[in-house]
Amino acid sequence: MELLLSILIGISLSATTGFRLFIPLLVLSGCSLVGWVELSPNFAWIGTYQVFAALFIAAVLETAAYFFPYIDNLLGSAATPVKILAGMLITASVMVEMSPMLTWTLAIILGGGSALGGSVVSNTAHAGSTATTGGFVNPFLSMFESIVAFVLSILSILVPVIAIVVFILITIMVVKIYRRLRRGRLAKRPQ
Repeated sequence: MELLLSILIGISLSATTGFRLFIPLLVLSGCSLVGWVELSPNFAWIGTYQVFAALFIAAVLETAAYFFPYIDNLLGSAATPVKILAGMLITASVMVEMSPMLTWTLAIILGGGSALGGSVVSNTAHAGSTATTGGFVNPFLSMFESIVAFVLSILSILVPVIAIVVFILITIMVVKIYRRLRRGRLAKRPQ
């Protein structure tokens, strides 16, 4: 049961890195400091006050950077590979008492894949917002994503199944909005 819980925490936190890179890491670090989550011995450094402070500063700077239209699109696209690596690191860090081979296999497939999925959802939302509103709505979308990243990160630690369900619902919502906008744009094209 603990193994399944570790996997669910890893997947849900990794998916959240797709929205914001540093918020899930910050929450993981903080939750480790207060004893809510156990980290693998190789990743105990994540649960130190120095790392928590560095992640806090990084999360504030990242959140602020996403409030600038067009920069948010560039930042989201450029950060995707790093988000995948962060997703793998997060998943590996919560896999306690597991063989390194299995840990890294699950971390790469589930953690990296979840982070990529979250990043695709975020990048699609920002690209659609920029295309339809000229970037006017992007700061509001960024604020929403930052809040969602924080809430989903907390949920990922406390009740990871609910965090995964919420992430899936957000993904479905973004896909539906994207398809609706795309159909509307195609209908307006002159034949």
